[in-house]
Amino acid sequence: MNVMIQPVKTAAGPGWQVNFGKQSVTFRSESEARQFVSTLQARLNAPHRLPFEQQRAAS
Repeated sequence: MNVMIQPVKTAAGPGWQVNFGKQSVTFRSESEARQFVSTLQARLNAPHRLPFEQQRAAS
């Protein structure tokens, strides 16, 4: 998944926006945006197991 961080101007002032897929999330600081990206990437890269029913149906 392509994840991008970019500065943006909001009604509340300058901020940082994280774009991933068709979604975007705006943060007040670059450090908040980078922490979000770090957590997002860790979750995306974590091993995921299919529920037992789906594993059985797939075989």
